[in-house]
Amino acid sequence: MKITVVGAGAVGASCAEYIAIKNFASEVVLLDIKEGYAEGKAMDLMQTASLNGFDTKITGVTNDYSKTANSDICVITSGIPRKPGMTREELIGINAGIVKSVSSSLIEHSPNTILIVVSNPMDTMTYLVHKTTNLPKSRIIGMGGALDSARFKYRLAEALGAPISDVDGMVIGGHSDKGMVPLTRHATRNSIKVTEFLSEERLEQVKEDTKVGGATLTKLLGTSAWYAPGAAVSGLVQAIACEQQKMFPCSTLLEGEYGLNDLCIGVPVILGKNGIERIVDIELNDAEKAHMIQSAEGVKKTNGLLEL
Repeated sequence: MKITVVGAGAVGASCAEYIAIKNFASEVVLLDIKEGYAEGKAMDLMQTASLNGFDTKITGVTNDYSKTANSDICVITSGIPRKPGMTREELIGINAGIVKSVSSSLIEHSPNTILIVVSNPMDTMTYLVHKTTNLPKSRIIGMGGALDSARFKYRLAEALGAPISDVDGMVIGGHSDKGMVPLTRHATRNSIKVTEFLSEERLEQVKEDTKVGGATLTKLLGTSAWYAPGAAVSGLVQAIACEQQKMFPCSTLLEGEYGLNDLCIGVPVILGKNGIERIVDIELNDAEKAHMIQSAEGVKKTNGLLEL
């Protein structure tokens, strides 16, 4: 199993590290446009192999897509990260050009690959890949929901005073501060709905803290977060590579599902060897449906800024 990660910055390097540590891939290729940067990151990571007990080979290359040939899964993290005060949508001008070029180069050398898009604004970048490549929709996946759900579970566990292993929950909708739809009504602690433990007011605070999870970290760090995004990507990659049939909320092209068409947005999907094996339709109440429609309108507005 060969995995390529484009972008050797903090998110890309963390992604490569988590994939290697899980030891399910034979090779991870880390590619960057900055001369020597990916090679240095790869060497540094390989020097942890004996300490962390993995045999995955990590190779760094500078802008040479021939080295990515025959990759089973390719991850696109390249693009400029957010700075404090920036929205994900403000990145569209620069990142659209980067993602379009990168996806084309990857597919040229790995026509049967599955693409995972991380670059922001993530839903719109995923849509861009759909519109500019010939890959089937099952092989184009946007990462955002997996990360947002991890942040949701962190906030739920915090509110409950519980270990995160007790908590389950999901965020659907757009990967943006206003677009996220944290499903508090469906969230559980060991199969018991969290509404049994937390007040409506406390759950509302959990929702709001989840929505601004990325912005909160950007303000603290001065740039986008990387540990949780890298871990989220590695979870998706492993689910596909190991044919796990796991459910994650991911950005995928909708064609009537959830009453939405011609956009990529986060919904629960089953991941396996073919990428997205199927989209899972869950029942939403009126408030959740309204929030989802509002989220979709925001994503479509951002999509309208693309030059296709």
